[in-house]
Parts: sequence; structure tokens; C-alpha cells
Amino acid sequence: MAKLIPVYTWNKSVINFNRRSDRLAKQPWFQGVLLMGCVVVAMLLANLPFTKHLYHAVLETHLQMHLASPDSTVDLLFPRDLTIEKFINDILMVIFFFTVGLEIRREVAHGELSSARKALLPVIAAFGGVVAPAVIYAVINHGTAAASGWGIPTATDIAFAVCILSVLDKKVPISLKVFLTALAIADDLIAILVVAIFYGGDINLPLLGIALIIIGFTLALRKMGEKHMFPYIFMAVLVWALFYYSGIHATMSGVVMAFLIPSTSRYNKAQYLRKRNYYIARLDEYDGLDNEPFPNGPQKHCLRKLESIAHGTMDMSYRVEHALTPWVNFLIMPVFALANAGVEITDPSYFNVFSYDPALGSVSMGIFFGLLLGKPLGITLFSWIAIKLKVGEMPEHSSWKMFFAVACLGGIGFTMSIFVDTLSFGGLLPDVTEHLRNAGKIAVLMGSICAGALGSLLITLVNKLEKQKSEE
Repeated sequence: MAKLIPVYTWNKSVINFNRRSDRLAKQPWFQGVLLMGCVVVAMLLANLPFTKHLYHAVLETHLQMHLASPDSTVDLLFPRDLTIEKFINDILMVIFFFTVGLEIRREVAHGELSSARKALLPVIAAFGGVVAPAVIYAVINHGTAAASGWGIPTATDIAFAVCILSVLDKKVPISLKVFLTALAIADDLIAILVVAIFYGGDINLPLLGIALIIIGFTLALRKMGEKHMFPYIFMAVLVWALFYYSGIHATMSGVVMAFLIPSTSRYNKAQYLRKRNYYIARLDEYDGLDNEPFPNGPQKHCLRKLESIAHGTMDMSYRVEHALTPWVNFLIMPVFALANAGVEITDPSYFNVFSYDPALGSVSMGIFFGLLLGKPLGITLFSWIAIKLKVGEMPEHSSWKMFFAVACLGGIGFTMSIFVDTLSFGGLLPDVTEHLRNAGKIAVLMGSICAGALGSLLITLVNKLEKQKSEE
């Protein structure tokens, strides 16, 4: 027994650790903290003298497939020039965009974007939060090599915004939390359209046509009531490959297929109850059969059927989103941050948001002020116009001061902004492209941190002033 005590204690410690880690992962602020930690690690790996060469070498490693026969070996490279960095940005991020598409679709069907009354203000505010930063960036970089990066400061990162709102807790009215979440979702939709329209390559119309035929066939399958997952996964892979080679960024295939996944369940409530009651009754009938402990063989069959019925009562889009979200939040996005936030600081001007070159413009200035000033100004101004025209309604229990403070959190760009940065400045000399993208990533990080800090500070101050006013 003495030997079992340490084993028991160790197992108990492992179980407690797993429970604590599960609770930690479910905290709304945890994902933001995890991503910021990955950013710090990436920056260290890219700049420490004993890790930077290995860091870039790993990202530039090519992935290959080999077909071997007794006589020879054929090297296959699929897709073309597929490095680990491209694998992350062009394949893993497809899954990220797929879950974003599922989330947008869910909100449009049943959530905060499900009716014109609910959706108008967040959508209009999101549009303003895209236009104002783009205008600021375009004015600063008009006619320079950096002009094509106007889409970088237009995105809002919902993970970091929710992280800060959860930390601020009761200082922000619930209505404004809902508003910012809906705005971020609408912002994601606009950002997806921006990437699809402005940041693709030359379009290969025949391949795009084949992709559209497959999308149409998938839509027909859904209309006919196909509820099995395999056909949709197979079609999604085909559409991804065709998008990749047609010139439209491959991540857009994830969004398109997300809107084609069936949102109706296999069993309705009446069917579920009838089947459930039938197998529960059979469980009682088989109780004590052959003197086997519960569950015996027939009862295990009934339990498997009950599990299948419960599974089929939830629609496929919900099941897929529920299954993928933890992988996206705690693997794909952190890996994306590790691969893309590691900027080697070879030029101190990356941190100078006021530096300007007549030929290159100023990516840093455009992104930084686009996120820090353009986002809150655009969100607030367009919302004010919508409310004055009675197109939208002011969130309950909120003031314009608190509204503007929360709008500052919309300047947290990060994931989507860095993603757009990786697509920008194509067609330039490789050294120029690398310089502009590196400066852009640093500006995204600086602008996002400052926007988060400014929003948090203003929310705290406004909350304190409003409390003092109510007590007088």
C-alpha cells in the first residue's frame, strides 16, 4: 500500500491539473494572453542571435511528398513551392476562415445579425471602422510603393477585444459588449470581402468556373437533404485546391464552404423524443440479462443508438464549429502568430511611426494611426449618423463617451491585419516587399497595443465619472 500512495497522489495531481487547465482555457481572456505570449516568443526567436537563423530556416523549409517505386522515386510538391510558412498561411488559415464563416452564418441566422433591427448599427459601424482607417492610410501613402497596404488597418481582432472586455467586466454595459462582438463579426465579413476582391492574384477563369460548378453541386446536395459530412469535406478540399490555383486566395474557400454546410439537423424534436424513449425503454428491458453488469451487450447497443440520435439532433454546422473552435483558438491562431509575428529588427525605423520616405511612404504611420484613430472615429461617426437618422438604435444604458471608449477597442487589429499584411505589397522588389511587410507587422502590434491600452483607460475613466455623477 505504501507504494500505491505516491502513484495515487500523482494521478490525483494530474487530474486536478487537467481540470484547472480546462477551466483556464475556457476563460475569455485566455486566448488573448496566449496570442500575445506567442508574439513575444516569435519576436525573440526572430532576433536572438542563436535562434534567428533556425527560426527562418524552419519557416522556409519545403514540404514534399514522395512516390516511390522499386526502380525510382518521384518527388511531388503540392501545392507548388509549399513551405511551412505557406502551409500555415494558405492551409491552416483556411480552417480559421472556415470557422469565421460558420460564426458569421450563425450570427446571421440566429444571433446579433439575424434581423435588420439588430444588425444595422453594428454593420454600419463596422463599415465606418473600415472606411476611416483605409482613408487615413491612403492619404498618408498615396502614390508610394506602400499604397496597396490600405486594407491592413481595417480589421478588428475579436479575440483580443473580448479578452479586454472580460478583464474590464462590469465597467462596460452588456449592450456595448454585444455591440462590439457583433461589430467584430461584421468587420470579419468585410475583411473577407476585401481579401477576396483586392488581395488575390491573376484570376484563372476556367479553374474558377470549375470551382463554381462544384460549389453549385454542393449547394444542390444540401437542398436535397444530404446530412453526411464526408461529401462536404471532399468538396471543400476540391474547392480549396481550385481557389489556390485560380488566383483567389485559398482561405476564401473556407468561408464559401462554411456557408454551404447544412444548418438543419437530421432529427427534429418529435423524432428525437420518439427514438430516445424507444431506446430508453429497451434499456430497461435488457436490464439484468445474462447476469452481466450494466451495461450489458444489448444495453451498449442502445446507448450507442442514443448517442447517435443525440448527435444527429444537432445540425452539422454547429457540430463542426464546436469541434474546430478549440483547435483554431489554441493551435492554429497561436501557430499563425509564431510564424508571422517574428519580425527581425534590422531597421530601427520600424518603430518610428512618423518616419516617411517619398518613394516608400510610411506603412508604420498609416497602420498605426489607422488603427488608433481611424477605427474609433469611423465606428463612432458612422454610428452617430445612423442613430441620428433613426436607422439604428443606441445600445441600452450607454453614453456616447462610453461608446467611443469601447470603439477604441475596435483598433485592435492583430490576426486579420497581420494576415492582410502578408498578402500586401506584391509586385515589388523582394527586399522592398519584405521591408514593408516587416514594418507593417510591427505597426500592427504597436497600434493594437496602444488601441487596447487607450480603450481600457478611457473605459475606466468614463466608468468612474459616470459613477461619481450617479452618486451626486
